[in-house]
Amino acid sequence: MRGSMRLLLVGGLLLAGTSTAAMAQQRAAKAPELAYSLTEGQNLNAFVRDGKVAAHLLLRNGSDPRILVAFPAGNSGVGLWFQPLARPASWKLDQAPRPVTFADARGRPLHGIESIATIDAPRLAPKQAVLSNVRFLRDYQSVSRFPAEVAAPVRIEGDRILYARDRVDGAPGYSLEIQVLHGRIEKGEIVAGANGRIQLRIVAATGDTPLTGLSKAELLNTHSAADPAARNALAFLSYREKFLAGSWRFDTYFGRDTLMSVRLLMPALKGAAVEAGLGAVLARLDRDGEVAHEEGLSEFALIDHAQHKQPGGAAATLDYGMVDDDYMLGPVSADYLLGSATRAAARTFLARTVQSEANPGSSASAGTLLVRNLRYVIDQVRPFAEDPRWSNLVAIHKGRLTGQWRDSEEGLGRGRYPYDVNAVFVPAALEAADKLLRAGLLDRYLTPDDRAALERAHAMAATWRSKAPSLFAVETPGPEAAAQVRAYAARVGVPAAPALVALKGQPLRYHAIALDDDGKPVPIINSDEGFSLLFGHPDPADLQAYVGALARPFPAGLMTDIGLLVANPALAGTEVQDRFTPAAYHGAVVWSWQQALFAAGLERQLARTDLPPATRAVLKDAQAKLWRAIQATRATQSSELWSWAFENGRYKVVAFGAGKADVDESNAAQLWSTVYLAVQPPKAAPAKKR
Repeated sequence: MRGSMRLLLVGGLLLAGTSTAAMAQQRAAKAPELAYSLTEGQNLNAFVRDGKVAAHLLLRNGSDPRILVAFPAGNSGVGLWFQPLARPASWKLDQAPRPVTFADARGRPLHGIESIATIDAPRLAPKQAVLSNVRFLRDYQSVSRFPAEVAAPVRIEGDRILYARDRVDGAPGYSLEIQVLHGRIEKGEIVAGANGRIQLRIVAATGDTPLTGLSKAELLNTHSAADPAARNALAFLSYREKFLAGSWRFDTYFGRDTLMSVRLLMPALKGAAVEAGLGAVLARLDRDGEVAHEEGLSEFALIDHAQHKQPGGAAATLDYGMVDDDYMLGPVSADYLLGSATRAAARTFLARTVQSEANPGSSASAGTLLVRNLRYVIDQVRPFAEDPRWSNLVAIHKGRLTGQWRDSEEGLGRGRYPYDVNAVFVPAALEAADKLLRAGLLDRYLTPDDRAALERAHAMAATWRSKAPSLFAVETPGPEAAAQVRAYAARVGVPAAPALVALKGQPLRYHAIALDDDGKPVPIINSDEGFSLLFGHPDPADLQAYVGALARPFPAGLMTDIGLLVANPALAGTEVQDRFTPAAYHGAVVWSWQQALFAAGLERQLARTDLPPATRAVLKDAQAKLWRAIQATRATQSSELWSWAFENGRYKVVAFGAGKADVDESNAAQLWSTVYLAVQPPKAAPAKKR
């Protein structure tokens, strides 16, 4: 075909070639509103957002190369996996992703990117392409499976390999075009040129509905840190409709991620951004007031509804399987409405009409929805308030091994009653209900029955606050703790001496990560104490004991040179230790936002005026150690998590997902890892005048 526009009809979609007017126009356009790249472990990542285009290109280095593009629109994506290579290969990005928009065969717009990359491999043999919802791409990456309905045909046209398909309901779908610029296509494989390299032009697009981005100017106030990496990640993940949890693997709404990120970022966010986050959570409450954990969109929703023989079509599916997020909404909302927001702004927000994502076509005021959640909280936690024994605590749902932020199947050590939910979030939610009631902000949204329920919140909070934490308290005698620390250190190949010196032969006190089905503590030292620091009111003795325990060197505590670990199984049995390794998603690894949580919590507690000098000294020591570790790993802060290795007498960062034993790979952009824009190092005390 000759002329200024070259068109290829593939799988029912009209794809634009390199000389299309649309792409020429894109090249001549101004720079995108957001564009940046970074390499993390084996992954080269490039992000772009401009108007209706938002995309994350990932090029996987090593022996198992792949090309993957994730789109916030519909949480959709396209990926091409190649057969394993005889030797590792590396990608080079020759042209950063550029936004493109073109029409399919029926004139419907597809939005995506064009990029050029080179890999130093002699041959690439396509193994599998997946074009659909990111959740199906995640499934293929982890277990090599995806629904048969989303299989995409391949077509080879000269120097191009093309995959394209409509969505399963016939709506605009997904496309991936790979053009060989250097090298050739031979029997379906891509063969390198004379210099041993392959250069590819990559065009990827989605037909799912674009989101409306929040610009950096709309997001952050003047108190935010000047951190370009965190600002870029936050901007890519922030939309008026919702915040995204992380990319590439979670380009969609997660309730817990939204609430914790908004709370930690609150000092640096403008009111409109806070309200976008809270509004997204309120829009996804169910009829009882439960907070949705995750949403399934577009093609995932279509297939999920069909598999379960349910109506709904492409309407979002919402998962309510987590329990922690139900008790986060109240405290985070109260911190904004009674703290950051003016009285007028708070009233305006509560009066805002929120369109329901859980019940399409229905709506309610934000205030009505918030009351609905607070009522749900009070109804759920009344049994323990009336009879404070372990069996009346909040448990994760039956049949599940997950229920709070440690949402991998080993994250809670197979416990059933999480520490953070019961000892921190439940009392915090009850206190929030009481504060909001006394402030009068909810008056117009309360029925007489609602008011009567909220009036009980103060007394219920006192019971939960005084009775629940002690059920998780563990104390291991000094000699026993030292022996277990020594044995575990030998198992994982780290020195025991620094930990034993810090332990000083004293008992090791900490809060168990959870209680098991029989009410017994699961003996894993964990970072969830940070929630208590941010939302609770620990007495000085408890602060001194529990903060001190976490700040001890690993494996007596959680502190290492490359960060605060989220779990330490040294005091558990060897079978548990084998499940909580540095290759486990919630094992002995560092999560960026958990460090920020601990830092923000320490700052909050140090602002108190009732702490004795000994307690303040413990908190200040922990704060100094924590910030030294955070600063030492500054380059990884925007990542979701990282692992470690101990070599040449020191800990070093290892990108999670880079090792063969790692059960997953981390996100290069993670919402709650951007919270250092608000969580900043303590300011040095002014020098004393002589």
